[in-house]
Amino acid sequence: MITIQKSQLSVMNIQYRYFSLDKFLDDAVSNEVSNVELWGAMPFFNIEDMTYQEVKEVRHQIESRGLKLVCLTPEQCVYPVNLAAPSEAARRRSLKFFEDNIRAASELGTDKMLVTTGYGFFDESNHEEAWKWARDGIYDLAELAKIHGITLALEVLRRDESNLVYNLPTLTQMLAELKHDSVGGMIDTIPMALAGERPADYLQALGEQLVHVHFIDGAPRGHLAWGDGILDMEGYLEEFSRYHYKGYLSLEITDGRYYMDPTQSVQQSVNALYKVLK
Repeated sequence: MITIQKSQLSVMNIQYRYFSLDKFLDDAVSNEVSNVELWGAMPFFNIEDMTYQEVKEVRHQIESRGLKLVCLTPEQCVYPVNLAAPSEAARRRSLKFFEDNIRAASELGTDKMLVTTGYGFFDESNHEEAWKWARDGIYDLAELAKIHGITLALEVLRRDESNLVYNLPTLTQMLAELKHDSVGGMIDTIPMALAGERPADYLQALGEQLVHVHFIDGAPRGHLAWGDGILDMEGYLEEFSRYHYKGYLSLEITDGRYYMDPTQSVQQSVNALYKVLK
């Protein structure tokens, strides 16, 4: 039985990259979604180019519509951000980037920020070092996050995006080594499906340490609107319900097919989900 609530659904702005933040927020309201996840990148929220006052204005844009910001997700997959980079200068820059975003997340009024490990060389020649750099960097970020009341959601990436945390075993290993209350695990249904895993695997292993979910369709790749892929939406929702998941399910729709009409991708996904959610 599906007991996940409509109030647990969140929408994300990544497919709105050629539109304004106002349009994205207005679409959330018009589709009766009360929560948003903010993709931290141009033109919406690139902390490296922003003043304190501009950060406060983004918070006003969100809250003036009665919306809740449930997670800040600074872009970290296509920018030169990598906590496990072989260059010490690159690691320092990446750490500063995340530190600035933690402070911004606090100013935005959210209690969660997404983080990833980065990656080492894919020939595994520096895997041990890269793992250590990622773990130490995330630990330092968690110490800062604790001060600001932020929980870091450590996301599992696809195997072709990271050779560090890319499935449930590598996630649980990293969390066990970190041993930090300000870091939790998170699911993205695309890497999860590609790894042959299901929500129940994570829910059983992590319990309340599962702090966030990117909930999208895929084929099984693609980060698609629900209905455009092959993933088991209702089955996944039943598993989240069975384990009493209390967090948010966020629509991270990234495929380029939606860039010219992002509104439709939200409408299609919300309509599909609202047919089965409480």
